[in-house]
Amino acid sequence: METVTRTELVRIYPNARMKTVIDALCDYRRYCWNQGLALWNTMYNSSLILEDNSLRPNERKVRDELVANKADWQYNLSARCLQLAISDLAKAWENFFNKAQPDWGKPQFKSKKSKRQGFKTDRARLVNGMLRLDKPRGVTDWYDIPISKNARLSGELKLASLFKEGDKYHVALVLKDTVTAKKKTQRSTGIDLNVNHIDYIDGSQIVCPKRLDKLYSRIKHYQRQLTKKREVNGIKATQSHNYVKTKAKLQRDYNRVAAIQKDLLHKLTTQLVTDYDKLVIEDLDVKGMMMSHVASKGLHRSLFGRFRQLLTYKCEWYGKELIVAPRSYPSTQRCSDCGHIKTGDDKITLQGNIKHGTKHNEYICYQCGAVKDRDYNAVLNLLALA
Repeated sequence: METVTRTELVRIYPNARMKTVIDALCDYRRYCWNQGLALWNTMYNSSLILEDNSLRPNERKVRDELVANKADWQYNLSARCLQLAISDLAKAWENFFNKAQPDWGKPQFKSKKSKRQGFKTDRARLVNGMLRLDKPRGVTDWYDIPISKNARLSGELKLASLFKEGDKYHVALVLKDTVTAKKKTQRSTGIDLNVNHIDYIDGSQIVCPKRLDKLYSRIKHYQRQLTKKREVNGIKATQSHNYVKTKAKLQRDYNRVAAIQKDLLHKLTTQLVTDYDKLVIEDLDVKGMMMSHVASKGLHRSLFGRFRQLLTYKCEWYGKELIVAPRSYPSTQRCSDCGHIKTGDDKITLQGNIKHGTKHNEYICYQCGAVKDRDYNAVLNLLALA
């Protein structure tokens, strides 16, 4: 048994009163973030102009300033909403000074027009399978919020992040729980990530199955409809009833695609950590690969980053070893039989090899004469690192 921190994302069903409360806390979180960011920017710019590092902002300074200037209406809302918003703002500023972060950039103000609005609290509790938010003083009409029956609510609740998308409410529950290590199998596998499919030593998994084609076709249709409405009517188009209905349909299909792929990736990663003790994957430069217009959309839909994230924490949970091959490792160009590495005009590209007239999925070694499937050859090369 090992103690881990896991996140359970589930849908909640608040009544009319608690919907009003959640909406108000979402607005308050956005207000605290924007007020804190404005104050942080002012302090930071002052420190640069006056060349005085003692004036530089930090979490404590900004939080204390906002608390000292709280208006009367703010005392009717959770104090933790403000404190956690400023804590997240401090982390965002810390990441701003680290250009190695994947989504590096300066913190931005949050808009009330964003499709997702949310807030965090670390004082929520789970009571009889329902979510109970911290109640402000003097409030009497307060209700527990029902949670989806499919949720796995075992463990100690550390943080609840509630958010609203459209007319649906969800919560991400951060739980401190225990898991049992998977049985050792004494087996290893390499995992080759490709556009639309993931290959391993015993099989392959399609990441974008055929049933998504109809959804993507509808998404494309709705996007065109919204674009035409904006081109004809400008800003007024976004206020029309038909525009809102079409936007809701678009979001519904996006959510369906996300749910289908999430289910596929969870099942695949669980199967991999169950069947193998050592797993080898590549450290891919996904952003660099997406600069190519040839496969950028397919790469985006194949969810390489999400797959690696799931596999990483599941290996930690269940006592399995994850080996990450360096970016310089030639898993695609290397022959798994003789070790010859293709260079120059002999290299395999997304279109295959023009010089020798081979296809994308063909690997032919011109040293030992081996003929293999390109993806399976890459899996064998990755397996060699285990």
